[in-house]
Parts: sequence; structure tokens; C-alpha cells
Amino acid sequence: MKTIINEINVIKEKDPAAKSTLEVLFNYPGLHAILIHRLAHFLYKKGFFVTARIISTISRFLTGIEIHPGAKIGKRLFIDHGMGIVIGETAEVGDDVTIFHGSTLGGTGKDTGKRHPTVGNNVIISAGAKVLGPIEIGDNSKIGANAVVLKDVPNNCTVVGIPARIVRKDGIRVDEKL
Repeated sequence: MKTIINEINVIKEKDPAAKSTLEVLFNYPGLHAILIHRLAHFLYKKGFFVTARIISTISRFLTGIEIHPGAKIGKRLFIDHGMGIVIGETAEVGDDVTIFHGSTLGGTGKDTGKRHPTVGNNVIISAGAKVLGPIEIGDNSKIGANAVVLKDVPNNCTVVGIPARIVRKDGIRVDEKL
């Protein structure tokens, strides 16, 4: 129950459109996807792979958000709108991360083992961003809308473009390749 209240409070803090706890509880698919993922992930870790995948498939059908039950999700993840988000099996998402609709934390199809990104704490992944492969996104970084990120992003950076490049580093405007 404490986890549910915490997740609801995060949404109320980060989304000015959230008017009440009841509204968030019933109308936020990001919340539903996260809560269902926590159950699926628990079962996945216990070795109930098929059951966990069935639960995650039902969640995707209900919310439009696909989180593989193997993905590790930190505390206070805020999924805004959510439709079309994909988070792959070996992805790791830190605490206090915000992910907007249409974003992917996916693989490239070229890797084995760890195939998906590791996202640090306090990261923002904007709408339509594609973060692909076993790369690391540093703490406090921002991924711009529709960016395609294929290489590691250092802490405290903002990246934009296709392929993504650094445009802010430690609060200073730069133009740097990844």
C-alpha cells in the first residue's frame, strides 16, 4: 500500500493536470503499468516466466505501455501519457525517472546478454526518444524528444538529435558528439 501511495504522490507532484488521488488512481495508465510490472517482475524473479509474460501482455493491452517483466524499475518512475512506451528485458531504470509517450528503451538486435539501456537517477526521457543497446544514461541527464541515443551519455547532460549529440553538459551549452 505504501508503494501505491508513493507512486500516486509522484504523479501528483510531477503532473499539474493531476487534480486528485482518485483521478490518478483510476485514470493514469502509467501508474497501472508500473504497479502491474511490479507484480510481473516479482514472478519473473521467482522463475514464473510464462505467467509473468502473460501478466505483462495483459498490462500492455490495457495501458499501451510495454514493460518486460525482466526489466528493473527503480522508485518513483513517472510515465507521462505512456502510450507506445517500450522497456526491454535487460533495461534498468533508476529512481525519479520521467518517461514520456512513444519512448523506447530497447535493443539493437546485435547484442546478447545485457541488450538494453541502463538509465541513471533523475533522468528525463522525452517523447519519442529511442535509447538503444547496452548503453548507460548518466544521472540527471535529459534525452530530447525523438532523439536516437546509441552511445553512453555522461551525468548532467542534455542530448538531442539523430544520432544524439550533447548540447548541455553540467549546465553549460556545448555541441559535442557522443
